[in-house]
Amino acid sequence: MKPTLVARRTVAGSSASFSGERDEGFVEILHSILHSKQSWRASLTNPFISGRLRPRHIELLLLRTVDSDPRLLLRFFNFLGLHLRFPHSPLSFSILTLSLLRANLHWPASSLLHSLVSRRTSPAIAFDALSKSRNLCRFSSTSPFDFLIQAYLQNSMAMDAFGVLKLMLGSRLVPETRTVSDLMNGLLKIRRFDLVSQVFDEMLRLGIQPDVFVYTAAVRSFCELKDLVKARETICHMEVNGLNSSIVPYNVLLHGLCKCTKVFEALEVKNSLQSKNLKADVVSYCTLVLGLCKVEEFGVAVEMVREMLNYGLVPSEAASSAVIEGLRRKGRVVEAFDLVDKLGKFGLIPNLFAYNALMNSLCKNGKFEEAESLFAKMEEKGLVPNDVSYSILIDSLCKNGKIDDALVLFGRMEQEGIKGTIYSYNSLINGHCRLGRLTKAEHLFCEMKDRGLMPNAATYTSLITGYCKQGDLDNALKLHNEMPKNGVHWNTRSFTAIINGFCRANMMKKATELFDEMVELNVMPNEVTYNVMIEGYCLIGNTVRAFELYDAMVENGLVPDNYTYRPLISGNCLTGRVLEAKEFVDDLHSENRVLNNMSVSALLHGFCREGRVSDAHSVCQEMVGRGLEMDLVCYGILIHADLKQKEIVRSNSMLKEMIRKGIKPDNVLYTSIIDAYSKFGNFAMSFHLWDKMAQEGCYPNAVTYTVLINSLCKAGICQCSDKRQDAVKLIADMAGNGVLPDCISYSTVIHEYCKAGDLKKALELWDEMVKHGLKPDTLAYNLLIHGCSVNGQIAQAFALHDEMIRSHVKPNWATYTALIHGTCLKGASREPD
Repeated sequence: MKPTLVARRTVAGSSASFSGERDEGFVEILHSILHSKQSWRASLTNPFISGRLRPRHIELLLLRTVDSDPRLLLRFFNFLGLHLRFPHSPLSFSILTLSLLRANLHWPASSLLHSLVSRRTSPAIAFDALSKSRNLCRFSSTSPFDFLIQAYLQNSMAMDAFGVLKLMLGSRLVPETRTVSDLMNGLLKIRRFDLVSQVFDEMLRLGIQPDVFVYTAAVRSFCELKDLVKARETICHMEVNGLNSSIVPYNVLLHGLCKCTKVFEALEVKNSLQSKNLKADVVSYCTLVLGLCKVEEFGVAVEMVREMLNYGLVPSEAASSAVIEGLRRKGRVVEAFDLVDKLGKFGLIPNLFAYNALMNSLCKNGKFEEAESLFAKMEEKGLVPNDVSYSILIDSLCKNGKIDDALVLFGRMEQEGIKGTIYSYNSLINGHCRLGRLTKAEHLFCEMKDRGLMPNAATYTSLITGYCKQGDLDNALKLHNEMPKNGVHWNTRSFTAIINGFCRANMMKKATELFDEMVELNVMPNEVTYNVMIEGYCLIGNTVRAFELYDAMVENGLVPDNYTYRPLISGNCLTGRVLEAKEFVDDLHSENRVLNNMSVSALLHGFCREGRVSDAHSVCQEMVGRGLEMDLVCYGILIHADLKQKEIVRSNSMLKEMIRKGIKPDNVLYTSIIDAYSKFGNFAMSFHLWDKMAQEGCYPNAVTYTVLINSLCKAGICQCSDKRQDAVKLIADMAGNGVLPDCISYSTVIHEYCKAGDLKKALELWDEMVKHGLKPDTLAYNLLIHGCSVNGQIAQAFALHDEMIRSHVKPNWATYTALIHGTCLKGASREPD
């Protein structure tokens, strides 16, 4: 049942009774003091007066002098309260208020009631006191109650003001329309839209004529309550009463309609304004533009902006930005730029703001060239880019690995007299850290501090992440500990960065200490923090602790994702618990958790690693049945496992299925297949795949070359001169295709030449390898030393040993065995160092 607005009047007890009191003599003394020229303080602090003075005496004094000088009464009243801290009764406040109102002293009367309600006087007591004083003073006007409502509203006590209104209506007292309007707006501020609508309905029931402000408040309340039918009815009621001269209530209706996504109804309201002799203003248009953008009707929104411009109206920054951003999100960048250009010509919005907003959006979506174009056009139009403009481009360049270009732009910014900000420095530091340029990042870090820019948590997090990636955990921890000393609070991201570093280094004890410290400091771990810890424990085989963290994560209200599931699946598989990994996957499926290819490939790899390839295929089919779209990695794992078990038919079937689905093999998969066929001795198929790989634009990498060279050598094919020359050509082909051969590729062929006794060719290849900047390892040296030794070139063998020492490559037992064997064969007597 809807609660009624009219309440029964509450009778409050009076602080004084005027029957049976014999205080006339004492009140007469007070009256004399009031009009005396002597000091009030001296008279009132007299023990005879101060010991007997009670609130009822002031009430009697005020009643006796109610029609005399109200200003004198107010001064006397305030003197008692302020200087002597006398506790006036609500009735005294009320009597004096009526005296002031009778003399048309509205402001002092309002101030007096303001003082009364600021003492947290309840609406019932205040109303009762005013009612009683009206009767005692024979004051017919109801304006004191209007003033009381206003006093509560001015003290931000809208609910108490509403309480007074209920008491008035319960006593059949009608407030002024303005009072009702102010009360409704007060209730709107505290979002009591239900009460606003009740007040409005009660006004209409009592026949009180609303004004435009009341109608506006009512429309807003109905809109906020999503009662758009009632809102439109209220507008109609207003129009019937001839109060449609203001655009404000219509703007409120437009906002309500747009908020409820009824933008085309809002357009109809706007189009009907002309027939009502009203014109849409800036608020009307901007409301519509924002509403249209909300429902992604950007074309109509642009029309509204153009219509505004035709009428000479200025779109707000919010409206302009919403249209520009919306057009850009829809890929209509040219239109967005044209709109920015047009707005700039009219001089109606801050052009720099619009340009920066559009550039930022373009950069975030990888459209850096368009952003650069906008930046160039800013200067063409005479606009001066600010630090925000430069920071946007610098950040985008850094994120795309174009750190040198970013530095050039940073230098240009400073040449233009624009000082670098914490944001531009953070972007540059982060960019250098991503590329592993920690020295340069440190230089920028020191430079920004020298310039008076204090590093923030983002600065430290970038550096900590950079050091952790390089394995320099000491410096990372040093920076982490430095943060609070420099007034920078640790946050979730900074803690996660240092924890991740220790997890990757398999130092889980320290990672756990930092994790526990983080929780103790009330820096709450997020999903990424838990994922890092879970993966760290899985990597060292402690899946029990990993699953404990998983449970804690869920209990703390965090949502696991595939970055959580994948390490848990891999961890079980690596510790020989593939079936438990499968059970975990099934549990996730029963909880409606969706696994992606990354998680499923971890499970497939686990089955294949244990040689259970058929089971892997079965699991794969099960996952496909659950909606998984297999990707290149999943196919690659199964194909590689099939080839390893010589399941040629099944591997070919999988390869054809993959290609049929439009998934092209990459060089990793091709290398795997070429390696398998080479190990089978089917070099014809290996070279066929090699050619096919190149035809499809998928070029071999160093691993592909090494695999084929190594297989050729192991199969004994390189024992003849022609085949060895083919292997050398493969190495030359690597360099020609921009693939740098590694030590393994060179050493494999060098070893074959040594076995064939062709030391000249072996040494030529060695020199070529060194010339290309490759540093031979112990195995590479050992192979050539052994070749020289068995082929009687003991001097060359010892020269290689000496070179090995100079290059800080440590010889091992195989090195000395080869030298001793060669020395024995030669009959020489030189002993190794």
